[in-house]
Amino acid sequence: MVEEQKNTARKNETEPRVSGWEAAGIMTAMLLVIGVSLLYLDAQPHSAVFSAIVLLVIYNMVKRQPWKLIEEGIVKGVRTGILPVIIFMLIGVLIAAWMQAGTIPTLIAFSFEVISTEYFLPSVFVVTAVVGMAVGSSFTTASTIGIAFMALAGILGMDLAMTAGAVVSGALLGDKMSPLSDTTNLASSVTKTDLFEHIRHMMWTAIPAFIISLVLFFIIGRAQGTAQTSEVNEWIGAMSEATHVHWIALIPAAVMAVLAIRKTPAIPTMLAGIGAGFVMAVIQDGQLNMGHWMVLIQDGFTASTGNGDIDELLTRGGIQGMMWAVSILVLALAMGGILSSLRIIETLFDRIQSWVNTRGKVVLSTTLSAIGINVSMGEQYMSVVLTGEAYAKQFRKLGLKGRHLSKTLEAGGTVINPLIPYGVSGVFMTSVLGVPVLSFLPFAFFCLICPIITIIYGFTGISMNDGGGPAEAQSEEKGDSEEKVQQYA
Repeated sequence: MVEEQKNTARKNETEPRVSGWEAAGIMTAMLLVIGVSLLYLDAQPHSAVFSAIVLLVIYNMVKRQPWKLIEEGIVKGVRTGILPVIIFMLIGVLIAAWMQAGTIPTLIAFSFEVISTEYFLPSVFVVTAVVGMAVGSSFTTASTIGIAFMALAGILGMDLAMTAGAVVSGALLGDKMSPLSDTTNLASSVTKTDLFEHIRHMMWTAIPAFIISLVLFFIIGRAQGTAQTSEVNEWIGAMSEATHVHWIALIPAAVMAVLAIRKTPAIPTMLAGIGAGFVMAVIQDGQLNMGHWMVLIQDGFTASTGNGDIDELLTRGGIQGMMWAVSILVLALAMGGILSSLRIIETLFDRIQSWVNTRGKVVLSTTLSAIGINVSMGEQYMSVVLTGEAYAKQFRKLGLKGRHLSKTLEAGGTVINPLIPYGVSGVFMTSVLGVPVLSFLPFAFFCLICPIITIIYGFTGISMNDGGGPAEAQSEEKGDSEEKVQQYA
């Protein structure tokens, strides 16, 4: 007993103490540093996030708090991102293997057959959404069919930022409405809502956002004009001569799709896709050159067709090609871990919750809090888990059910992460699509519209009045929050 009291006293001595105004001031200063660096100094996200970390270190020194808090925060933050880092590198290898096997070139060629050049952007949005729903992963969608559409956009002379916005919008729409999606399962689990009930309730947001986005893509797509298909056919012909363009090259994509449907974890799925690409490449090349494959895994696929445009289109992938993304991801996760270790996020949550006493306010606050965690920590999973834990009690108190909270978490959490230049999803999209986040952000209509619709629902009551009373709500959906955080962190 005495030992426990000593441990408690020792913990209280080292526990950082932050006032509400202090936490708000630090967050404001951090966002100013990041915003000025990105928008006015044209800095890379790495420099912006590094500057924010330096600011947090200086704050910790001024407070005369132990350096151990910073170290623990960095380790804690980076630890949660180990799997995404591995997945990023595996996708780099996957892209290289699929280039060698002809999978991505075949997707490019076949995409031209199903995409309307007259209505290019709406077609990209719809097809990407369908693919995203089938595979349940915005990452897989963007790194396969998304790359194909970006390549077609370059061939057709379309605006790459607009095309990337259509790809990201479609990939996120498909991801959110798929029972195979990890973040969709996460949101339903955190709020203890049946998965399919969560997806059905998400339709209140997804369908209007889809319709509005589709209309907007039709409008901005008109300015792109109609492409000359003769030039495209020349490109496809030249690409077919330089790589393998044949239906058999799609077998690796089919393997990954089957594994995704069977809910196989991401890393085994990626390894299977790489393995299938390796086998297809060896079969079609008619030889096995392990030295070539060692270079391919590290540096990616390098095309040498003699046509500079086609070489630029096909040269991509490899572990080294993902290092830009991995480095910014590590920095962003470290920053998020420090914010958590210094209790800045927790303090802000505590102050905000005293203000949310109506349905509209709690939906607005939950949405903005999830966005805030995305901006401050760059982590989509934590934006769902931490926000869900913070507001679950308040939702029950106001007579709202878990499905209302899960829908709000998706709108402010998952779909916003691709719009953060140093966010896990934003970094990935930039890496595979080749367009900076701030360039495609204005055209990622689905991601921008979802939070707005959700907030409007909160204040108007649309889709929010089908729950039980406070007593019923309080009696359901109780669970162990610590177990959930450990499971999904």
